[in-house]
Amino acid sequence: MTSSARNISLICIVSLFLVTLSAALAGNARAQMTESSTSSSDAPIKIRVTRPARPQEIPPTLFGSFLEPIGHSTYGGLWADVIENPSFEEGLWSAGNVENMLRQHPELRRASSLGLPLPWQPLDPSQGNRYSPVRGDAANSAQSILIMSLPGKEVGILQEVYVPAQRELSYRGGLWLKHVRGQGPVSITLRRHAHPDQTLASTTVDASSTNWTKYSFQLELKPNQLAPLEPVDLVISLSDDARALVDNVSLNPADAIDGMDPDVIAMARDLHSPVVRFGGNFTSAYDWNDGVGPIDKRVSKVNLSWGIPEYNTFGTDEFLRFCELIHAQPQIALNLGTGTPQQAADWVTYVDKHWADHKGGLLWEMGNELWGDFQVGYPSQQRIADVTLATSQAVRKADPSSRLIATGGDEDFFHDWNAQQLKNSVGSFNFLSTHFVVNDSVQLPHASSEFRTMAALALPWGLAERMHAIKQQAAAAGHKDVNVAFTEWLMISDTRTGPHFSNMGGALFAGGFLNMVMRNSDVVSISDMTGILEFGGIWKKRQQVYGAPAYWVLRTYASAEPTMLFSVESNAPTYSIAKGVMRLPEISDVPYLDIVAAQSKDRSKVLLFCVNRHLTRALKATIDVSSLGIASGAVKITTIASESILTENDEEDPQRVAPVTHTRQLAGDVDYTFPNASITVIEIPLKH
Repeated sequence: MTSSARNISLICIVSLFLVTLSAALAGNARAQMTESSTSSSDAPIKIRVTRPARPQEIPPTLFGSFLEPIGHSTYGGLWADVIENPSFEEGLWSAGNVENMLRQHPELRRASSLGLPLPWQPLDPSQGNRYSPVRGDAANSAQSILIMSLPGKEVGILQEVYVPAQRELSYRGGLWLKHVRGQGPVSITLRRHAHPDQTLASTTVDASSTNWTKYSFQLELKPNQLAPLEPVDLVISLSDDARALVDNVSLNPADAIDGMDPDVIAMARDLHSPVVRFGGNFTSAYDWNDGVGPIDKRVSKVNLSWGIPEYNTFGTDEFLRFCELIHAQPQIALNLGTGTPQQAADWVTYVDKHWADHKGGLLWEMGNELWGDFQVGYPSQQRIADVTLATSQAVRKADPSSRLIATGGDEDFFHDWNAQQLKNSVGSFNFLSTHFVVNDSVQLPHASSEFRTMAALALPWGLAERMHAIKQQAAAAGHKDVNVAFTEWLMISDTRTGPHFSNMGGALFAGGFLNMVMRNSDVVSISDMTGILEFGGIWKKRQQVYGAPAYWVLRTYASAEPTMLFSVESNAPTYSIAKGVMRLPEISDVPYLDIVAAQSKDRSKVLLFCVNRHLTRALKATIDVSSLGIASGAVKITTIASESILTENDEEDPQRVAPVTHTRQLAGDVDYTFPNASITVIEIPLKH
C-alpha cells in the first residue's frame, strides 16, 4: 500500500469513528429525554375544565416582583438622574468592575491619570493636569474636585450621558460650588458627544461664594438635535484662570416623577405587581439609615455585594413612593448580616409611620440567602435559628401585626437548614423563603442545546414536588400554617443558547413557573420574579425603556387577576428528563401543553393560562368549559411568541417579543391551536 493510500484509509477510519461517536452521543441525548406515546399524534388534545370539590385560592402575591440595586436597576434605571459618581468619590467600584469600565471606555485611563474620579473626563486632555481631588472639603460625602482654568482658556470636566430627548427636552440640575480664585461664573453645557465645539444647550451660574453653595440650573434642548440613542457630554467649565471646587452634580429630565423615570413608572404600574420585594444580596450590608433624610446629605458608598456605587439617593422614602405610584405593597428584606435586631425593628417602625394608613402589617423578610458565604456577615447554620428568633421578637415588638418571612434553603438543600429554622417556636414567622436562580448546565455530557432547553423548561414542573416537601417538613415540625415564599426566581443560560431571562425561552420558563405556583397555591403563597428592573423585567438602555419577554408574561398573567383555581383534566403529551439541569436532573411527565384554569377576580371570566413547551410543533386542543356556565360573547386571546426562543428585546427593537391580542366568538367548546414555544392567555365570559 502506498503512503497516499494508507493516509486515505486512515482518514476514512477516523471519519467513520467520528460519525459513529456523533451518532452515539446524539442517541445518548435522545435516551435522556423520553416522550409519551401520544406525543406524535395529530389528534387534538382534550382539555376539560371543571369547578373543584374544594376551592383553592390564588393569592395575588404570586405575581410579585423584585427590586435590588444591581447593575442599573435603580441608578441608571428607575432613578432618573443621569449622572454617575455625582460627588467625585474614589473606591465606588470593585477592581473587576473598574476593569470592565476601562475595557469599554479606554479614554478613562487618561482621565484617571489626571486625577479625575471615574467616570469623569477632562474637557480637553491636551491641557494636562488642571484638576485635583480634594478630600475633607466636600459638600457631600468625602471628596470634591478642584477645577483650575487657564488664562484666556476654558478648562472643564465632562461626563458622557444619555438623556431621553425622544420624550423630554428640558433638564433640571444642581451642583455645589465653592469659589477659590478668579471670576465667579461657571458654565454648564450639553455638547455633542466627542465634539466639544458643538454646544447643544448652555447656562451659567455665578459661583462667587467662598462657602459651599448649591446652585440650580436648567438646560433646554431643541427638537431633533439628538438622534435616537445618541449620547451627549455634560460639561462643567471655568475660564480666565478661575478656580472652583465642584461637588454633588445632578441632572434630571424635567418630567421625572419624584426623581424617578416616568417611562419606567408607567411600565411598572402596567405590570400590576401587587408586591415589590426590596432585597437581595445587598441587604446583608445595607444600613437603611443611609437612605433617609435630605438627599444632598446622603453619603455615597460602595455596594459590597456587587462592587458598584450606592449613592443612597434612592432609599426607603423613594422605595415607598415607587410602590405607591405603581399601586404595590412593599415587601422589604431586613439586614441579618451586619445589622442588629434593633436596627431591623427601627426600620419597621419608620416604614409603618410613612406607609399608607400607618397600621403596619407589611411583609418583612428576615435576611436574604443567609446560608451563603457570599452574604456579608452571614450567620452559620448553627446560629441561624437564634438570629431569626431575635429579629422576629424585635420586629413583632415594634409591629405585632407584621408578617415575617424566615430565610429558608433552596430546593436542593433545604432540609437541614430549614430544620434549624423550624426549631423556633410556632408563630416566630409566617413563611419560609426559597429561591431558584438557576442556569442550564446539565448532567448529560455533550448535551445538545435542544436537550438543555427542554430540561430547563421542565424545571418548574419538577419544582412542585419540592414545594410540597418544604411544606410537609414545616408541618411535621409543628409549623402547620407556614407556607413557602418564593422570593426570587430566574432562569439563566450561561451560553445564551437556551432559555435565558432576556429571551423568549425565559418567557416560556416564566409562564411555566407561574403556572406551577398557581397550581400549588395551597403551599406557595408568595412569588417574586427577578426582577421588576433588569433580568426578566423592565430594562433601560441608552434611555430607551422596554420589557424583557418575561415581563410581558408576568404582566399578562397578573393583569388577568386570577383568584380561584379550577380543575383541569388533560391528555396532553408529555416528556421526561434524565440527567437534566444539575439542580433538578430527574423530572417525569412534563406536559408539552401546560394549562392552568382559574376564575377572574370579578367572577366574570374563566381564565386559561397555557404554555406550549414544544419547540417545533403547534398543538391543537379542544377545551371543554361547558360545566362552568359559559356566557355567549367574545373570547379574548393573548399570545406571546416569536420566531425563536433566543429572540430578545433591546433598545433598538424594544418590541420584538410582545403580546398579540385578538377576539373570536364563542361557539361551544374552545378549539384552538397553540403556536409552538408560546404562552397564551384565554379569557372566556361566564354567566352572571
